[in-house]
Amino acid sequence: MSVELLRTFVPMLVRGLKITMQVALIGILFGFILGAFAGYALQCKNVVAKGIANVYVWIMRGTPIVVQALYVYFVVPAIITAVQGSRYIIDSEVAGIVVITLNSGAFISSIVKGSLESIDIGQKEAGRALGLSESKILWHIVIPQAFKSMIPALFNQFIISVKDTALLSMISVNEITRQTQNYVSRTYNTIPAYTLCALFYLLLLSALMVLQKVVENRIHK
Repeated sequence: MSVELLRTFVPMLVRGLKITMQVALIGILFGFILGAFAGYALQCKNVVAKGIANVYVWIMRGTPIVVQALYVYFVVPAIITAVQGSRYIIDSEVAGIVVITLNSGAFISSIVKGSLESIDIGQKEAGRALGLSESKILWHIVIPQAFKSMIPALFNQFIISVKDTALLSMISVNEITRQTQNYVSRTYNTIPAYTLCALFYLLLLSALMVLQKVVENRIHK
């Protein structure tokens, strides 16, 4: 790899990294909030809430994330434009965050549901015996233990979300992959650019996996 490639292309990768992490972090944060509500709904007795959560998860899991991205970026603005009568455009990064939020939320809902259901029923009964309301049992007994158990899975979903941001290059989000495509379209240095891009992703995701192991070890101590 030439010095010129490193001098020109590496700063582009760094700019792409900032956008990648921004989209992934905001997306996983809102995805957790959405997934927490959906996960709770999936294991509650409210038929309507459970039905809505199931439909949401079914749609997100049943459609590719690329199709979701194209739909949010092109179709949703077209619908809003038709309804309000004036042109509506959504920023590509905002669309990317929406896609990561919706997609990660669907998977997080299963994590939340499983964690809530894994709490020993005896602890809930002990709370009732102490005169605690169902809401207090949920907030003071169930949720703290459930959240601790779901942290490794949530971190894993975050790593998946970071990888998924590469697909957002389809809607012009200037993350790592899009920056690589921009560089290649100008220079035609295909082999070195995409090789460096792959190595950049490998280093990034390896660092996140190491951090995940550290977090898991701390939890299990």
